[in-house]
Amino acid sequence: MFSVTEYSVEKVKDPFGIISGQRYEFRLDLEVEEDDELYSEQGVYVRVIYGVDENRSGIVKYDLYERSSDKYLEFDLEDEEVQTLEHFCRERLEEAE
Repeated sequence: MFSVTEYSVEKVKDPFGIISGQRYEFRLDLEVEEDDELYSEQGVYVRVIYGVDENRSGIVKYDLYERSSDKYLEFDLEDEEVQTLEHFCRERLEEAE
């Protein structure tokens, strides 16, 4: 499992009205246990796109990166970890306004 140590959030601008609803981009720095396959000595962060529209809200996409090099990491999070991210983002949406 992991914990979020720092984060930033901003509302994604859509001047052409291409996407429905609102999108928010989160960058979450993670602290990962050493015995976890996701662990990296350089650190790990996740970039989350969170969508909100009239029918649904939730994670649209997430990507994991090595913090020091911005190298993309080809890992999928477990369902419980995705739910943790989703809850974290939902609780902090108003900060992007």
